[in-house]
Amino acid sequence: MGNVGLLFVGAVLFLNGLLLLGRVDAKSAAVFNLFVGALQVLTPTYLIFTAGDDHLKILAASGIYLFGFTYLYVGIVLLAGIDNICVGYYSLFVAIVALGYSFVNFHLFKDYPFGVIWLYWAFLWFLFFLLLGLKKKGLSDYTGWVTAIEGWVTGVIPAALLLSGYWKHTTEIAIALGAFGVVVFAALWPLTRKSRQPAPAESAGSTGTTS
Repeated sequence: MGNVGLLFVGAVLFLNGLLLLGRVDAKSAAVFNLFVGALQVLTPTYLIFTAGDDHLKILAASGIYLFGFTYLYVGIVLLAGIDNICVGYYSLFVAIVALGYSFVNFHLFKDYPFGVIWLYWAFLWFLFFLLLGLKKKGLSDYTGWVTAIEGWVTGVIPAALLLSGYWKHTTEIAIALGAFGVVVFAALWPLTRKSRQPAPAESAGSTGTTS
């Protein structure tokens, strides 16, 4: 059941990335955030209620709420048109707690790929904190691309592999995920920063206009 939810987490991250890049209407994205947020609250509730006294299952399911509340929060903020600074500071909370879940997956569950995936999510939600909480608007393009890419790398692809039974060789998957994240997100930084700078002709023109 959790793997089905992960599939739609990938979808909502992809759409939210497009939203940050200015390719998707905010109210349209809000509706889908509410759908996925509701799913990501109902899913862990069901898993916890059916876990009995298995504290490890409860621990594993509890992390899903972090994201369910994020998407519900984002959906409401977008529809209501209210300031999103609290979403940003909640994202800081998620980023910090995600580091703990990463540690749990590495050392308690021995699930190395999801240990890396939780690091991905910690990084992404920290970007949300910088963008929404601290209003670092210059990070919008970078965060948008990271969000869209993580939708596939941490959501759609793992969910598809898990649901189809092809989630194997987990140590190799963890190494590949770690290498991919470092290389791609490092390469995106100068590319997205460059796209924010005005062209030389535009700069010269604006200077001439104001002088």
